[in-house]
Amino acid sequence: MKQCKKILFALGVGTLLGYTIKSQLDAMPIKPEHALKRAKERFKEAGPVSGSWIYMKTETLALHGLNYTVYRGGITRTENDVHTQYEFYVDAYTGVIVDTKITN
Repeated sequence: MKQCKKILFALGVGTLLGYTIKSQLDAMPIKPEHALKRAKERFKEAGPVSGSWIYMKTETLALHGLNYTVYRGGITRTENDVHTQYEFYVDAYTGVIVDTKITN
């Protein structure tokens, strides 16, 4: 009986520890490389990408009355034999592109 209580206690502590670690990991931003990869995949849907970059630190972007924690990056695509450069902002927690604009 004493052994069963020890096992149940250890199981409870392990479950609680696992839940705590998972919730802490979920509250962290995604890696900037992952954000860039997702942005490139989305831009490639409309044509080939010839260059890309991402700023490694998060920024705050105010858009439509909402504040986002984002990564800022850029993509170069060739459209009709012309290089077009885009700047994009990716939500640092979800990886969703929240804004884009042509920069050239």
